[in-house]
Amino acid sequence: MERNYTEGSVPKSILRFSLPYLLSYFLQTLYGMADLFIIGQYENVAGTTAVSIGSQVMHMLTVMIVGLAMGSTVTIAQAVGGRNRRRMAENIGNTTVLFMGLSVVLTAVLLACVGPIVGVMSTPAEAVAGARRYLTVCFLGIPFITAYNIISSIFRGMGDSKSPMLFIAVACACNIALDYLFMGALRLGPVGAALGTTLSQGISVAFSLGMIYRRRREMQLQRGDFRPKRPVMGQILKIGVPVALQDGLIQVAFILITIIANRRGLTDAAAVGIVEKIISFLFLVPSSMLSTVSALGAQNIGAGKPQRALSTLKYAIGIALGFGLVMGVAVQWIAEGMVGLFTADAAATAAGGQYLRGYIWDCAMAGVHFSCSGYFCACGRSEFSFLHNIVAVALVRVPGAYLASRLFPETLFPMGLATALGSLVSVLVCVGLLMWMRRKSREAALHG
Repeated sequence: MERNYTEGSVPKSILRFSLPYLLSYFLQTLYGMADLFIIGQYENVAGTTAVSIGSQVMHMLTVMIVGLAMGSTVTIAQAVGGRNRRRMAENIGNTTVLFMGLSVVLTAVLLACVGPIVGVMSTPAEAVAGARRYLTVCFLGIPFITAYNIISSIFRGMGDSKSPMLFIAVACACNIALDYLFMGALRLGPVGAALGTTLSQGISVAFSLGMIYRRRREMQLQRGDFRPKRPVMGQILKIGVPVALQDGLIQVAFILITIIANRRGLTDAAAVGIVEKIISFLFLVPSSMLSTVSALGAQNIGAGKPQRALSTLKYAIGIALGFGLVMGVAVQWIAEGMVGLFTADAAATAAGGQYLRGYIWDCAMAGVHFSCSGYFCACGRSEFSFLHNIVAVALVRVPGAYLASRLFPETLFPMGLATALGSLVSVLVCVGLLMWMRRKSREAALHG
């Protein structure tokens, strides 16, 4: 289960770790897209909009949990790189206690806030009831969502990206089957989508716990490892909190853009919701590079090999940027066809095509700053990830989308382009931060 990536070819290490993660993320994205695709076959635009808005809220919560779990991935990976198995076990035990407690509190708070959340989203009146029911059921499943993502982060920190792929494969297969049962056969609408998601997550968690139990001796866990330790939890939170805030900030920006689109009417609201799902699929490579650089970079830093960690970053940027540019060109020709897979409404298809043509360039820019964020986390400087994202969101992404909506009421293309321009600002800030880190490293070497 445990795998050390501190030796051998860097490109091969990246591919060996990232390919299972890439497939995992593909399945997780398919998992999320299944709700929207299937409800589009059985419900009207209002039902589709309810699920798209509700799933965006759930996506925001999920990525914040994953971001917070980055602290666990990095601390475990550093222990693996340094061959410190006792430290690794302590981090695993404290991660489990910390996040299970968090999930209980989060569930209670969110259930009490369903109404205000739907209101803040400026949900069109036709979709309000469906969105409320969808979120209520999904919020009840927060402990399952947390457990799945925490278990996956532990395995990835240990260098095992294959086991999380199996976990999400189980969840994806169950979700698709349950969606057709609840939304197709039973015609439960948005509630059916939420039930399928929640139950499939529960099944996946049961499967992953069974795998952990079979491999418990490899992890060398002791009862004392589950006793809360302030230094251990403090290090996890020191790395994870800035990443969670960063990811939450990005999702808040997307939600604000969704609100802007919702105020333009039901057609634009549906179009933006569909494109967000498509973009999440196209972000497979950038997202896999973030996780890869953070895990492999942390192992190498833990092993005292900072140059190898930097080489991992450079290769990851090359892979992600190349993929993003190719997709940017290709989507210009097939945008409406991609949107049309999720709706039969001609107006929503046309609007979504406009939005996607501008938005797609974010895939290339995000590939660069995602990779940089992974490197910052591996170095224990996750606050840098928060910094470049808040600058981009505050200066370009949200104000740019708002101005584009006001100045170009007949098309969504400029709104999509504003997101890509925001990521370009992130890239420029990342370059500046990397240069600063390099200078500081040289100064430390001279004075050392």
